[in-house]
Amino acid sequence: RSRRHIEKFYADEMERIGRFPNRARPINTSPHTDTKGELSYQDLAEQIGAFKLAVYQPSAYVIDRQRLDELDSRREAQNFNQKDSERFLVGMMRVNALKRLESSAHALCLTMERTIKKINDLLDKIERYEQGDESPTHELNHGEILPDDDEEDEEFVENRSRNPYRLTELDLPRWTAHLKDDRAMLSAVRDRVAAITPERDGKLQDLKQRIRHKANQPTQNREGQPNRKLLVFTTFKDTARYLYDNLKPLTQELGITMAMVSGDETRATAGDKTFNAILTNFAPMARQRQGRQADANHDIDLLIATDCISEGQNLQDCDTVLNYDIHWNPVRLVQRFGRIDRIGSHNSSVQMVNYWPTDDMEVYLRLQNRVQARMALADLTASGDEDPFSEEDMERDLRFRDAQLLKLREEIPDLDQLDDAPVLADFTLDDFLTQLLRYLERNKDALEAMPPGVYAVTEEDGKAQPGVIFCLRQRNASTDNQHHTASPVHPHYLVYIQSNGVIRYGCGGARNILMTFEAAAAGQTQPITRLCQRFDQETQNGRRMEHYETLLRDCIAQIRQAHHRHQATGLGRSGDADFQLARASEAPRSARDFELVTWLVIKETP
Repeated sequence: RSRRHIEKFYADEMERIGRFPNRARPINTSPHTDTKGELSYQDLAEQIGAFKLAVYQPSAYVIDRQRLDELDSRREAQNFNQKDSERFLVGMMRVNALKRLESSAHALCLTMERTIKKINDLLDKIERYEQGDESPTHELNHGEILPDDDEEDEEFVENRSRNPYRLTELDLPRWTAHLKDDRAMLSAVRDRVAAITPERDGKLQDLKQRIRHKANQPTQNREGQPNRKLLVFTTFKDTARYLYDNLKPLTQELGITMAMVSGDETRATAGDKTFNAILTNFAPMARQRQGRQADANHDIDLLIATDCISEGQNLQDCDTVLNYDIHWNPVRLVQRFGRIDRIGSHNSSVQMVNYWPTDDMEVYLRLQNRVQARMALADLTASGDEDPFSEEDMERDLRFRDAQLLKLREEIPDLDQLDDAPVLADFTLDDFLTQLLRYLERNKDALEAMPPGVYAVTEEDGKAQPGVIFCLRQRNASTDNQHHTASPVHPHYLVYIQSNGVIRYGCGGARNILMTFEAAAAGQTQPITRLCQRFDQETQNGRRMEHYETLLRDCIAQIRQAHHRHQATGLGRSGDADFQLARASEAPRSARDFELVTWLVIKETP
């Protein structure tokens, strides 16, 4: 549940448990990756974008007619085949390499070394085959053509081939040439980042200064007790290990205890090293440490973690979260901060510190906009009549992510304030359904007699800003539950758009829209005559509706964008050959695909 949801529906409990801490404005910094200035983030990012990564896409080199026919049949049946999967995977791997560069030079160096080894092993196998070695089966196993698990962040899952190729089915001379080109390029990048030792690592040095300041000049909680606790998040376990190893001398000097947790590894400089024990020793008050565990000598002040703890953990003894790298999903940053921004915290305020790879946000957004992933998705539409993704959709999605990241530099929003990020509460609308059922019991005949498209006009208040809440029903909605949907009330869509055309809540935020609707309209049983007259004057009694038609088109564009984002998410994470994209005929594409059920106009106060 979001902070705002708790504040509204659990006010009595908050009086008993305590309130939320204040959120300080985020601290944004961009320490140099290389203190000598020899490593350019922009140059390396552009090199990463040029990687072919032929090792991960053997389907591009298939020459066997039967295999080619199988690929064509699969695309015709599912609008997606193994070749498309590999193309998408390569785009994601380029993105992954860029994010590892942003995380640490050490993490990127390991990626380059692992990929080079994979290429070398594959080239050796091809060479043995061409020299007449009959001992191997000459099949490519999963380990030879897929990234190592260590390459993944907590959310990165690649599509695993179920039908490995035999070398006899591939154009080996062309594949070998491309593999060697990749090896040369990867080796050049590896050599550059390998030169960044811990002593030259500007981010690491900046982190050491912040840890030293936190230990020597700690903040104080509401009881006046010093708070030296710092929670450092990183997307990659390789970076987590690197930080733990290189911060150990500093923690010994400062007399503080440190631990590290990732999905499959835990470390600690004192106390029990199990996962739950580390979290309990980091937040003994929040996790109610008792008995033999209650040894203050085991208290942990510095915790380095991957996103394995970004959800569901109470760590509010700590008052500062430091994002050592910026996760590709802005929602994850808010979830990380939610570990310390919790009801009943003993801290009067909580702080987020963000490490960005560059001060120039225009450069950063341009480079991190996952151009290669967008190209991979666009390639999926190169054949056939289906068009699940378009360039316009992808560009709109990238602009949406950009806006979320920029917002996070200025403030820390609730999850439900990230325009199109549905939270669990969005799918539990029981309180609103109860109100609706009661209303239906009393007004069933009147509601059934109402034509589609009815509207009402109400006045703004503190929660409802001028704009329109549209309720639409998708005419061509799929009944297949396997297809991802962007709306908790599918096949209906709710969108709240402000009068200036800014989407306040997209179709994923059904609960917030209904709460806004309730705030603006609850208790209004009769038309507000003066507002209706204003509306009639502005629209010339409904003859001049251009403004509202524009707002409606913008809402439909947002729904289309959200639909494609959900499709892309399922595509990127599925790892399942049975995953199917929604057919274009069942995708929301234009106004013709929707019926306007009702709309609420919220007018500004004169």
